[in-house]
Amino acid sequence: MHIAILTRPAATLLAAVLFLLTAVSQLAAQGYDTEARAAYVYDHASGQVLLELNADEALPPASMSKLMTLLMTFEALRDGRLTLDTRVPVSAHAMSFGGSTMFLNTEDRPTIEELIRGVVIVSGNDAAVVLGEALSPDGTEEGFAEMMTQRAQQLGMNNSTFRNASGWPADGHRMSMRDLGILARRLIEEFPEYYGYFQETEFDYENRSPANRFNRNPLLGLGIGADGLKTGHTQEAGYGLVGSAMQGDRRVTFVLTGLPSAEARAAEAERVVTWAFRQFVMQDIVEPGIEIARARVFMGAEDSVGLAPAEGVQMLVPALLDPEIEATVTFTSPLPSPVAAGDVVGELHIVQGVLGFEARVPVVAMSDVDRGGPMVRLRTAWADVMGLVGRGSDAEVVSEGASN
Repeated sequence: MHIAILTRPAATLLAAVLFLLTAVSQLAAQGYDTEARAAYVYDHASGQVLLELNADEALPPASMSKLMTLLMTFEALRDGRLTLDTRVPVSAHAMSFGGSTMFLNTEDRPTIEELIRGVVIVSGNDAAVVLGEALSPDGTEEGFAEMMTQRAQQLGMNNSTFRNASGWPADGHRMSMRDLGILARRLIEEFPEYYGYFQETEFDYENRSPANRFNRNPLLGLGIGADGLKTGHTQEAGYGLVGSAMQGDRRVTFVLTGLPSAEARAAEAERVVTWAFRQFVMQDIVEPGIEIARARVFMGAEDSVGLAPAEGVQMLVPALLDPEIEATVTFTSPLPSPVAAGDVVGELHIVQGVLGFEARVPVVAMSDVDRGGPMVRLRTAWADVMGLVGRGSDAEVVSEGASN
């Protein structure tokens, strides 16, 4: 892996860097071929997107949009508006749904926990509608759908519009794969106390649906670290899956849609998990406290001071390709004295060309530099008069080379 540490005296970005950033989606997509209509793969530890294919296209999400109903349920539990033991009524509207259900009827008063399990494990359309009506401002599924859309916008899910709580086919009910990825990350990272539901493989409410009691996630039980989240299928959407798996310290979340069959979905999901974990490795790019540049100090007791990153940076890089990393240090030189160790004096900007991932880290002075005494001031003044001191751009390359 080749890492170049270059210094720049002013906070400007290279045109080449801008080009790399605009090419990110093409570069990422070229690394993996999929028959899915749209796909999105995200690595939690690094925050890097490993794959995006039509990731911002608003598509019918089928039952994968039930994750939004679950998120709003978990938020209500966190806020105290609901408890797991809260019992809620089942409306005739909720009872009327076909497809995958818990077989609820209007005499039932299921608990919120039972409904959550009904949504997660058996993809109950009736369960999702009951939760939506319980949280709706006007008690209707339509009112809840409006809440879902508003909440999605607040969360940065800009390509999501909801018409119902269950993902039942409806004009305008759409989500992008990136939005589903944002939603999945929020469920995993903000609600670990409820995430265990996604790993359960069976649920049969009062022995009413023994044939529909199994979790449809094809990755559970394969021994690859899969622990969530939600399948989806309609004729319009095809077969899709929002999945997540953890191996070692790394978690990968992915979204696939538009596959032609349940078998194709299962095969593609396992393949994308294998690809994400086998084709990328986490590497330390820079370490805190290691000098990466020196800056001159104006009228200081020392002529210059070492600069170091305030924190380390790790990146996920391709296992078999040069990641094309360039790091640029920007700071104003010379620095005015005095300088204190730990003062933020610049920024380190790192760009990985293959995946288009970037990181920005403050750069700090490594040591104290006091203001110079009378002789230093006299020498500086004399050099200034003689035109030997330039206060413009005297940056210095400290480190450039190969690192493994």
